[in-house]
Parts: sequence; C-alpha cells; structure tokens
Amino acid sequence: MEKVIIILGPTGVGKTEVSINLARLLRTEIISSDSMQIYRYMDIGTAKPSREQRCEVVHHMIDIVNPWEYYSTGQYIEQASKIIEKIFKKNKIPLVVGGTGLYLRAMTEGIFEGPDADWSLRKKLVDEEKKKPGTLYELLKEFDPASAEKINQADLRRIIRSLEVFFKEKKTITEFKKNFTRSLPYEFIKIGLTRDRKELYRMIEDRVDRMIDSGLIEEVRNVLNLIKQNATTDLPLPALQAIGYKEIGGYLADFYSLDEAIRLIKKRTKTYAKRQFTWFRKEKDIVWFDVTESYDAWMIAQKICTCIRDIQSVEIIENH
Repeated sequence: MEKVIIILGPTGVGKTEVSINLARLLRTEIISSDSMQIYRYMDIGTAKPSREQRCEVVHHMIDIVNPWEYYSTGQYIEQASKIIEKIFKKNKIPLVVGGTGLYLRAMTEGIFEGPDADWSLRKKLVDEEKKKPGTLYELLKEFDPASAEKINQADLRRIIRSLEVFFKEKKTITEFKKNFTRSLPYEFIKIGLTRDRKELYRMIEDRVDRMIDSGLIEEVRNVLNLIKQNATTDLPLPALQAIGYKEIGGYLADFYSLDEAIRLIKKRTKTYAKRQFTWFRKEKDIVWFDVTESYDAWMIAQKICTCIRDIQSVEIIENH
C-alpha cells in the first residue's frame, strides 16, 4: 500500500519550518491540511508559508477559495486525493501538513456523505435565528440531541448544517456518520509535534505580536471589504470565524479596543491549541516528537526522517 506522511500538531508548534525541511530531505511536495490557509488574501492571520518557502518547496491546497465562498471537508478530500495521486506518479511520498483535525480524520478514517447545501433552507434558518436568537440551538437539541451536545451554542454555522441535514433527509448527522463513510486507500504515517504548554503559549503570544506588526489589521480590513463587495449571502462565513480576523473585525467595528482584540486573539489561539491537543490525543498511531526547547527545524526534520525510515522503511534521500 502506498504511504502518505502526515505532520500534525497544535497551532504555533513549528510545523511549517519542520515540514519544509522534511520536504527537502524527502524531495517531495507539501499538501496543507489547514482549513483557513485555503482562503486567498488571508496570509498573515493564517500564518501561511512565505512566498520564498513556497518557491523552495511546492505547496498544495493553499489559496484555493475566496473568503466569501464556502468550502466543505468533502471538497477538501476530493481535491487532496487527486493531488496525492499526482505526487505518487512523480515517485514521491506526499507530505500532508496541518492542524485541522477534521481534515486529517476524514482523510485517514473517512467522512460522511451528507446532502448538498440547500441555500434556501439555510436562509430560512438564519431568518428564524435573527427573529429569536437561540431558536436554532433549541431546535437542534430537540431533533438531534447528540449533535447539540458536541456543538457550541455560538457555532451557528455547524448548527445550521446539522439542522439542514435533518430537515432534508430526516436523518441526523450522527446517523450519516455511522452509515456513510470512506477513507483514502493509503498507509498513513502520522508524526505529531508537541511542546511544553508554557513554551507553546509564549510562542503563540510572540507570533500574534508579529502578525500585528506585519500588517494583520490592514489585511483584515481588506478581507472585510472584499467580502462586502462579493458576498451573495448574509449567512455566517467560515472565513470570518478564523481567529484573528474575527477579533480584529470587532476592533474595526468599534466593539472594543485594539489591545482587547489582541488579548482575545492570544487567549483564543491558546484555547484552540488546547482543543487540538485534546483532539489529537484521541487519534491512533501517532508517533510524537517533543520539541520543547528545540528551535532547529532542520535537526528536528532529520530526526523525523530517521524515525520514518526505522518504522516504515521509507526511502530517505541522503544526498541533500
């Protein structure tokens, strides 16, 4: 069975630098599995690899969707699988890199094939929510209590999707997941990067400060203007739920100060990293590398290469 290498871990842990060096060692290409790096114009806040890095190593699944468009996990899997096959034809080992657990789980374990989006139904649901906030979550608790337990009451996008599936098919998402799944037919070598929490949180705070200094505020302003000009629906847009964009958007709308926006970005990024740790702990067969106090991405990549070679006999290019 053909092999695919996955580099995963929480946001800010150092996946980008390590994966680029690993790709150099393997002489291969990277497939991003980051659900926010798919959006064009959103570069700083999603910590995309730089133009120089993307020239050095080919990256896929970055800048493929506009921020006013919707993009599903099913679409991601469909496109990513085609890219994987193209990389195989070049006699290379695909390197999947990212922290979006849903994308990775769909790739390795399967994804339910729910009904297509029904924009008319979604609009009706949004209108009901506007009339009486909280209505949709109460409906979800009534029709699909299992999903309601897993979805935050403020996550309107997921609530609407769950209700949409139920109203269209008279089945819950939970039922779909039990009966309609598929996974990609490869052997996945999963490598996880982890750090001491205090060190990771400090790195996250430093990265947020660099994002602000690099022009995040102007980037968010530009994205909001593009969405205003191009969006054809007032439904919640996934792009605007991205950490950093939501908070800076609040600042630009005068909901709170810039200092408060920055504080919220740091807090929510740390919370997101904690959720990622929890998610990945449930995954099977991950070989973890603790990179606490390790900042030499090339050295870490070399250690990962040695590990991969030892456990799976993957051919590593030595002459680099």
